[in-house]
Amino acid sequence: MATTSTLPTIAYPGLPLGSSSAYIPGPGTHLHAPSSTIHASLAGRPVLTPSKPTHSNPKNPDTSKVTISIPRLLPSPTHALIPSANASNTNTLPSVGSVVLCRVARVRTRQVDVVILAVGREDGQQGEDVCGDEWQAVVRKEDVRATEKEKVVCGDGFRVGDVVRGVVISLGDQSNYYLSTARNELGVIMAKSEAGNTMVPISWKEFKDPVTGDRESRKVAKPF
Repeated sequence: MATTSTLPTIAYPGLPLGSSSAYIPGPGTHLHAPSSTIHASLAGRPVLTPSKPTHSNPKNPDTSKVTISIPRLLPSPTHALIPSANASNTNTLPSVGSVVLCRVARVRTRQVDVVILAVGREDGQQGEDVCGDEWQAVVRKEDVRATEKEKVVCGDGFRVGDVVRGVVISLGDQSNYYLSTARNELGVIMAKSEAGNTMVPISWKEFKDPVTGDRESRKVAKPF
């Protein structure tokens, strides 16, 4: 299997990966029928596998395509959600304005403590660079959303283990960066239910467990 430079370094659930005219959806991806676009179902590094002709139909036109898939990640001692193979040799530092992917470590009354895992590339380049070190950051209650800030309940928008897309708004203090999720495209991009199943977003404020049917509240990031 091999990666390709046209694919993002890191994918997350809902991210468009390519057209079904060029790829075959494999494990960890799904086809969005209305647009004929293949989207990621898991977080991880997309890989491509050349298709092989079958004995029953050696002229199958799909053999000219490649299968795009995202391997399911196994838990690591640090519970990382992104393969270490994506890590760069040089440490990636977030800066003000950087879009980052992070994991929720703790939810408090006034803020959400997160760990930055990857930093978006600048100059319009797609993909993210994985941080060599984990950077501590917080999303303060007033930075969760743009409206009705006084009604925000951190525990309703985030849970420990959620993967969040945020933007760095301040270098903060010596311990933490300050992040915001107060835009439509920012917020939770991947979450597991209380039953341990990967959920799918169904609105701007809810995820749904496809196995149990249970719904859970989140500050949901709008897919690109």
